[in-house]
Amino acid sequence: MIPEFEKFKGFSAKTLPKDEIVAPGHRACQGCGEMLALRMAMKALGKDIIVANATGCMEIVTSPFPQTAWTVPWLHVAFENAATVASGIEAARKVLARKGKIPKKHIDIVAVGGDGATGDIGIQWISGAFERGHDMVYICLDNEAYMNTGVQRSGCTPYGAMTTTTPPGKESFGQVTWKKNVPAIMAAHGIPYVATASPAYYVDLMNKVKKAALVKGPAYVHIYSPCPTGWGSPGEKSIEIARLVVETRVVPLYEVIEGKYILSRKINKPKPVTDYLKTQRRFKHLKEEQLAYIQKRVDEEYDRIVKLSEMD
Repeated sequence: MIPEFEKFKGFSAKTLPKDEIVAPGHRACQGCGEMLALRMAMKALGKDIIVANATGCMEIVTSPFPQTAWTVPWLHVAFENAATVASGIEAARKVLARKGKIPKKHIDIVAVGGDGATGDIGIQWISGAFERGHDMVYICLDNEAYMNTGVQRSGCTPYGAMTTTTPPGKESFGQVTWKKNVPAIMAAHGIPYVATASPAYYVDLMNKVKKAALVKGPAYVHIYSPCPTGWGSPGEKSIEIARLVVETRVVPLYEVIEGKYILSRKINKPKPVTDYLKTQRRFKHLKEEQLAYIQKRVDEEYDRIVKLSEMD
């Protein structure tokens, strides 16, 4: 067990932090699950942070010139290099503190990116930062496509999903590849902490983000983030959908602590995957054969995680 975790009592519904790091008045869409996830994550981290935010929805809606919704030091960086900028900030602070130019106070260095900035465009930059061992938290807000540029598919777009670049037709049925397992890729770097989270389980999400900050070295949190605009789902249903994705085992909630997989919530009696898929227009075109394949793959992927969690 990571020593810093022993002192952390964990948040509860009654002891959640009150500070709003991302202030009200941002311009996110109604029912945006990504904004909910971002607010929860930042509240868990508190004010002593510096954020490097990749180009994407959350950067766009929180920083329309000349306004900002951020109450902490925040940098908008290129699509691909949030992790590199964060690692540079972390290294610069070490040097400045050693030279006595800034106080030796711990500040959490945080990189934020969407699934495109994380799993596609920026993956090599993250890999480099993690391999070098920088003390930082990387948060991926995964809405499963490039949403702010027009709902184009990403490596994290689910199998069968309709996007503007994977439209269903007479011979096609949407995304043809299975979603990239980015948390597993990050865990393969041998970093101390990796976790998955959903905004429907807000205490779990906030505890995982805080634990990531307590780690000495790189830590990664992958947060499922419903997008009503891109998914064709009702804005008021975002939390319900974020709960269903866990109850159907489509997104398992777990931690990888120093290489050990730990299930956060074991789903012994899962709901059918179709209960989740039917909440979103992006899946409405799927036929029985595709639905059956998705159910089979979801079951296999979940069983794999369970077996990993049972290993000594």
